[in-house]
Amino acid sequence: MDDRNVLGGPLDECGTDPVTGFYRDGCCTSGPDDVGSHTVCAVVTGDFLDHQRRVGNDLSTPRPEFRFPGLQPGDRWCVVAARWLQAYEDGAACPVVLAATNERALQIVPLELLREFAVDVPSDPGWLT
Repeated sequence: MDDRNVLGGPLDECGTDPVTGFYRDGCCTSGPDDVGSHTVCAVVTGDFLDHQRRVGNDLSTPRPEFRFPGLQPGDRWCVVAARWLQAYEDGAACPVVLAATNERALQIVPLELLREFAVDVPSDPGWLT
């Protein structure tokens, strides 16, 4: 895998329960088919999911035809960089895992903003609801 993270290192896995990534490989890998840039490894919160639903990007409802289980607070998911930025601008950004966020995200989201929301994955994601 040639993809690098926003810190310049090898791209870490974002999540496998549920399996995330544009290519459903557990990583925020990106390529020419990923026109939406699913490159930000987010730890989704209730506020973020509510915001995404309000702006027409329902991430909570399962869509089996797209191998999409529907997300719950605390899930790690490769979100579209522009959608994360939109949530940030609207005050609903969620935490990001920098080591698992693809450097391609930097074409859309400044590193300073990602660093502002950087987290290690919490052992108890209950506070994310």
